[in-house]
Amino acid sequence: MTDNAPGSASSSADIGLIGLGVMGSNLVLNMNDHGYTVAVFNRHSERVDEFLAGDAAGTEVIGTYSLEELVSSLKKPRRVMMLIPAGKPVDQQIDALFPLLDRGDIILDGGNSLYTDTERRVSELAEHGILFVGMGVSGGEEGARYGPSIMPGGSEEAWPAIQDLIQDIAAEAEGEACGDWVGSGGAGHFVKMIHNGIEYGDMQIIAEAYDVMKRGLGLTASQMQPVFAKWNEGRLDSYLIELTARILGVQDDDEDAALVDQVLDAAAQKGSGKWTVVASMDQPTATTLVAEAVYARFLSAMVEERAGASEVLTGPPTAIIDEPTDVIDDLEDALYASKIVSYAQGFMLFHAAREELGWQLDPGTIASLWRAGCIIRSRFLSEITTAYRIRPEVPNLLLDPFFSEAVTAAEPGWRRAVIRAQVAGIPVPAYASALAFYDGYRSERLPANLTQAQRDAFGAHTYERIDRPRGEFIHSEWDL
Repeated sequence: MTDNAPGSASSSADIGLIGLGVMGSNLVLNMNDHGYTVAVFNRHSERVDEFLAGDAAGTEVIGTYSLEELVSSLKKPRRVMMLIPAGKPVDQQIDALFPLLDRGDIILDGGNSLYTDTERRVSELAEHGILFVGMGVSGGEEGARYGPSIMPGGSEEAWPAIQDLIQDIAAEAEGEACGDWVGSGGAGHFVKMIHNGIEYGDMQIIAEAYDVMKRGLGLTASQMQPVFAKWNEGRLDSYLIELTARILGVQDDDEDAALVDQVLDAAAQKGSGKWTVVASMDQPTATTLVAEAVYARFLSAMVEERAGASEVLTGPPTAIIDEPTDVIDDLEDALYASKIVSYAQGFMLFHAAREELGWQLDPGTIASLWRAGCIIRSRFLSEITTAYRIRPEVPNLLLDPFFSEAVTAAEPGWRRAVIRAQVAGIPVPAYASALAFYDGYRSERLPANLTQAQRDAFGAHTYERIDRPRGEFIHSEWDL
């Protein structure tokens, strides 16, 4: 790091951006639309030329061809945003930038970095006076271009210098920007990680409804399309339900069939769902629905092995003979109730992180950031925002009156949907695990007394008695 890095009259850019992929390019155009002068750099210089001659033609975007040129083009304090793959590339980019920056300059990581990596980078750079922001960004290509959900966290001194920019380019919901400071250290990327974990869960519960309608009721994609479109007009109104309805209506150009039917049933992933499950184990918190969504993707990847197993292992006929409208109504209840449980589990993890990691995570603020711009945006999130703003310390979303009443109303249909699927041999791991969590959470007493007795019997791990104060542990001899 140097205290006499270039900073001349040519230093006219408000922010620099490294990484002109889909997200980076669209964020640049978004910032340009809001009056910010952006200097851009890409490790493949031809991409800079393509961008300036293409989408950025006629804008105020400044192309640069080295990190030195990028940094010298920036006003002080310099703000440099990275939109590059997580992990080692981020550390390498920081190492390359560090000698060119001054104390008080700001690096923003807008990729999907693991929150523990962000925590480390904040601490390491703080020793040299460089401010680091781990900034979760959600919304895909469209969100980046016209307004994403943005979840910044890290060096708190950086927020006043980036607040206007972040809130100008973020999506807006009910007159509020979907971009706000969420906490210190790795909090920004932690919040984005939970967002992505919930996204995994949302996609899985939608897929399970699709599978029951397809295999259980024998409906075609075009027959399911109006069902999802109708759901999107009610309590399930959301981007992912809307997207599903759109997908089901697309025909394949080469085959007389829906395009979705030509897609191989192997779902990929980039790791944020798995990170959510690992973080929940570290806290510890039971994010069972996200875990099942991750495992469902693992199972889907076993395409050839599943094909072989289908010729060996038996099961019942998948046809469901009940009235289709009843089945679909119950699926809507199962989807809605499971969605409530999924979000309840995600926000439980925020509560745990406040205790374990010392972050001042505000669940009402977090929910408000997800109301627009991001992949999990939905009507549902306005209700969560309201719930936590009225009762910020409620320990579980299921205990909020709105959601407890909603789950109570949906519970009978939810149970029927799970039973029908299991009788027909159609896997619904997310619905079933969400229901098991719900039943466990509402149980005053669970069979864990036997589990703890076993632990004491074979390993002298001790146990607590129901007739003594919590925290008092004893050991017994369990021989007859």
